[in-house]
Order: sequence, then structure tokens, then C-alpha cells
Amino acid sequence: MFKKKSLILSVLLLMISVVGLTACSSTESTGAEEEKEEVIETAAEPKILTITHELGEATLERNPQRVIVFDYATLDSLNQMDIEVIGLPKSNIPQYLEKYNDSQYTDVGTLFEPNYEKIYELQPDLILISGRQADLYEEFEKIAPTVYLTIDTQDYLGSFSSNLTTLGEIFEKEDFVQEQLQVIQQKITELKQLVVDAEKKALIIAANDGALNAFGKGSRFNIIHNEFGFAAADENIEVANHGQSISFEYIVEKNPEVIFVIDRAAVTGGTAAAEQVLDNDLVKMTDAYKNDAIHYLSAHVWYVASGGLEATNIMIQEVRGAIQ
Repeated sequence: MFKKKSLILSVLLLMISVVGLTACSSTESTGAEEEKEEVIETAAEPKILTITHELGEATLERNPQRVIVFDYATLDSLNQMDIEVIGLPKSNIPQYLEKYNDSQYTDVGTLFEPNYEKIYELQPDLILISGRQADLYEEFEKIAPTVYLTIDTQDYLGSFSSNLTTLGEIFEKEDFVQEQLQVIQQKITELKQLVVDAEKKALIIAANDGALNAFGKGSRFNIIHNEFGFAAADENIEVANHGQSISFEYIVEKNPEVIFVIDRAAVTGGTAAAEQVLDNDLVKMTDAYKNDAIHYLSAHVWYVASGGLEATNIMIQEVRGAIQ
């Protein structure tokens, strides 16, 4: 009888142990599953970024997928980063960015007159603008986070680097940006040394359907003087958006050793090519003409896309070709 009671007691104790172990196992399993779910939920959370710029702040998710661009310099840089956009103004697209004329990219108006209805329909995650749209910033902000990127003519390299760094941060391209900035800096350092050694004074001219305008230090083309190192043939050129109006006699009087020409008519749709305008006896009196040192720069690059990554490389290459 005693043995029978002992056996029953042992069985009961064994059953209690099994139930206890099962309960513990279940609790541990549930805890592990909850922890796993928490990790998955944390990993899925978007990376929120706040960008501070000259006109305000923009809060957005990193690596936005639906991007509209209103600045060809920014478009240039995004193209180099392999970042896709969904919309842009298609008027005056630089030739080297002509792929964006394709129908897969929506035309969202002009640089100065955005099509807000079309922009709203596209439901962008991010809008990128520049100086031409500065006054419209608040309207863009009503539609989507908007970041303002522009070039400071007094500090081209500094503002260019800042803009590129911002884009790298937004689109998770930081390493690519740093590599490219190092390359650009090295190219500019080498070019400036060549220019300083050459000791030549330069005059920058924009030709627009027969009209001539000079640009000097502090102008939109100041990179030629400030970053590249050319002395100015005229230290007192008026700093204005479209330059200082000049005559052929002015060019003869200043007698630059190098002349850089931007054919604005090629951008605005004029009929008189810059080379035709400058092909006259007065210009032929200058040292620049006599030394075959009149250089025609890519108008769409210098006038429309200045500040872009590829554009900056082209600008360095063109000026270097003028000094070698």
C-alpha cells in the first residue's frame, strides 16, 4: 500500500514539473517573439532628416523617391549620383542633360513659372529649387518639403561643396560626394597654379544677339577670377545680374590677354552667334585675338547649369584648355 502511494506521488510530481517547464518555455518563446517583432518594427521606421537652408528648414525622409527639381545645376548633380527625378522644367535643358526631355519625366512649367497644379498631382516627396525660384519658396512649401540650394558667386567652391554635401546627406551618397569634392579641389588647385604662373589678365564677355556685356569679380562668372586665379582686365566692372554693357572700343581699351565668351543667345534663342559678333577689326586689335586666346565657353553649362557636379568639371576643363 505504501509503495502504491509513493508511485502515485512520484507521478504527480513529474506532471507538475512538466507543466511548469512548458509554461516557462511558452513564456520565453512569447518574450522572444515580442522582442523580434519590436526589432522588425524599429528597423522599418523611416529615417527622418531636417535640412536647414537659406530660406528655412525642410523635414523629410532620407532617400526620397518622388523628387521634382527646378534647378539644372542640382539636376546635373543628381544625374551624377544616379538619383532619379519625376519632374522638372523642360525649357532650356542643357544639351548634356537632354535625356530629361524624355516623356518619362513630367514637365512642371518653366524656371520662373511653375505649373503648381501639375506639381501637386505628382505628389512629390521633395522639391529642390534655386535662386530663380526663391520668391516662390512658400508656394512650393505648401505642396511638399522644399530645399533651396544656390551658388554664392563670392565663394563658388564653398557653396558648391555645401550643396553637394546636402544632396549626399538626403540621398545617402555621402561617400560619393566626398570623393568627388576631393577630385574637384585637386583640379582647381592645379588649374590655379597654371593660371598664376601664366600671369595673364582676362575679360569675360556675354554676347546676346549683338549686345555685349562684361562680367568681372563678384559676378556670376567670378569663379574664373576667384577660384581659377585669373587677374581681371578691368577691376571696376559693375556687378549686375546681366553684367555691364560694353562696346567694342571698351574691349580695345582694356586690351585683355585672354577673352572668355559666353554666347547667351545660344540659351535665349537669339540669331546672332557670338563668334560672328566678335569677328571685327576692333577685336582683332587686342592681344587676346593676336595670341589666339579668345575662348568660347559652353553657354548652357556656364549660364544655366553652373554649380552642378558635371558642369563644374566641364568649366574647369574649358578654362584649363585656354591656359595650356
